[in-house]
Formats: sequence, structure tokens, C-alpha cells
Amino acid sequence: MSTSNGPLTAEQTLWVAVLLAGPTALLSGLTAAREGGLRFAGGAGPIQILVDGDRQYPDLRRRLPLDMPAVLVRRTTVMPEEHRQVGRPMRTSMARSLVDAAGRARSDDEAQAIIAAGCQQRRVVPAEILAALRWLPRVRRRRLIAAAAADANGGATALSEIDFVRLCRRHRLPPPDLQQRRKDRAGRVRYLDAYWRRWRLHVEIDGAHHMDVREWAADMRRQNDVWIAGDRILRFPAYLIRVRPAEIVDQLSAALRAAGWPG
Repeated sequence: MSTSNGPLTAEQTLWVAVLLAGPTALLSGLTAAREGGLRFAGGAGPIQILVDGDRQYPDLRRRLPLDMPAVLVRRTTVMPEEHRQVGRPMRTSMARSLVDAAGRARSDDEAQAIIAAGCQQRRVVPAEILAALRWLPRVRRRRLIAAAAADANGGATALSEIDFVRLCRRHRLPPPDLQQRRKDRAGRVRYLDAYWRRWRLHVEIDGAHHMDVREWAADMRRQNDVWIAGDRILRFPAYLIRVRPAEIVDQLSAALRAAGWPG
């Protein structure tokens, strides 16, 4: 596995964990999702392994090299062939990995962010999440994961957009169209976070990256293009959806009424 006396590489640690865990072991959860290309903030955490629940496996604590990160082994009796992904080493499918990761997340917000990240980065489509859930009736946060996938299926591709859609629903505001494709005056394709076509109202939900000076200048150009096209535009920082939702509801309601919504 390793022909040198130096520290193990990240790839080698994954191989060690899988090979020591036994013949049916697979990378799982966030470990598998990241190996499949998912970008997700936060610490790496332990290497997550899934094994067949009907087999006996050796205790890894005394067998792992000293420079190995922690390895978390879980058992499952549900592993259909479609949940296996060929890789080096083998891992669970992206949909199964995201469902498992969301179920094990530290909070509901993190669980929803994991599902949203998978959909936003085009690593999975919401229907695949829902299909994986049908095999896992006892997974933790099952209803929340299904709701996050359903919201993503409606166009929400970030946690802030999911929160925004739920805010509109809770206060009986008309639902927006999400991630609407549109060309600017230069012919470049842009995506509107939320758009009410009937009332020509556009809402942008700005994450922290919009504070960067280059993003800020590009945002102003896009906002000007929206105004020139004849649409109203509102912009909210993502954190405001959770910190002061009533303020967003008041301004959104006022903008919709000003555009002709009867309320």
C-alpha cells in the first residue's frame, strides 16, 4: 500500500480504512461525497465507512497506523446495488452519501446545507435523493431531507434560497420562480435567485461572497441591467432571512403590492 516510511497521503488513508474494515466496506457520508467531487465547508472529520451489518469485523482501533485520522465505521443492512459507486476505493453513491451525511449532520441547518450543496453543484438531482430515501425509512431527519430535496426540485439550490421559499410559504406570499435563466444586455446567461414574472419583481439573496469588491461591482452591473429591463429588484443578505425575517416579509409584501399583487 505504501513503499515509503513517510506519512500517509490522503488517498492512502482512505485505502487503509477501507481495506482494514473488511471486504464489504465502502466510503460513506461526507467522505464519499467529497471523493465524488462535492465541495462543502467545514472540517474533514473522521473517515466514514459503511459495512455490511450481518458480518463480523475486527476492531480497527489497534490496527490503524498512528498517523491515521479517526475512522468511523457504521453498519447497515440496506445496501442495494444502486447505492454502490465504483471508485478508488469503492464508495456509496452520491445520493446515498448525501442522505447519510445529512442524517449524521451536527444540526438541521447543516443537514439542509449538505442536500442543497449536492443539488447546487449538480452532483445529484433531487429525484435521486428521494429515491435513496425510499430505501431508508429509518434514516435520521428523513422528513427534513425530503423537504430539502423537494425545495431543491422547485429550483432552490442553496440553503438561503430554501429558507426564503419557506418564509414566503409561511406568510402566504405568492411562491417565486427560482433560478430563472435570463440573458443580460451583453448576451451572458444569468440566473435570478427569485422572480415573480407576473409582477416583474426580482429578489437577490446575497451570501458572504458578495462582500468581495469584485463581486460587489458585478452585482451592481447586474442590478442595473434588471432595472433597465423594467423590473423591480430587492436584495437581502442571506443572514437576514433568519435574523430578521419580519423585515424581509414587510419589504417583500410592499414591493409585491406596489407591483399590483392584491395581497
